[in-house]
Amino acid sequence: MSGSDSVPALLLPYVKAQLGVTWDDAATDERYLDLIADGMSYIDNKLGVPGDYHSPGGARELVKEYVRYARDAALDVFETNYTARILALQNDRRVSEYANQVESSVSGEG
Repeated sequence: MSGSDSVPALLLPYVKAQLGVTWDDAATDERYLDLIADGMSYIDNKLGVPGDYHSPGGARELVKEYVRYARDAALDVFETNYTARILALQNDRRVSEYANQVESSVSGEG
């Protein structure tokens, strides 16, 4: 995985800062880019829609934690430890979708 314009590349500085990685190394960066892409895929699958990785919190925080767990070979406990956050993001998405449907039906009636 490579691509300076991709979302994983935009997330790389945030992930490296979260993990305390202060050096630049192409092999390390490539490894983290792959883990970020894996994490985004995992989170998007759990949410049912693409996550918002550009804004602080929510999906961006989860992907940083996913990379930390993957780096430390602890993905087997990631979902257990972050179930509440994953469910909260799913619920936020569903509430937003419902609010949009209600707004559309109300504005469509007038």
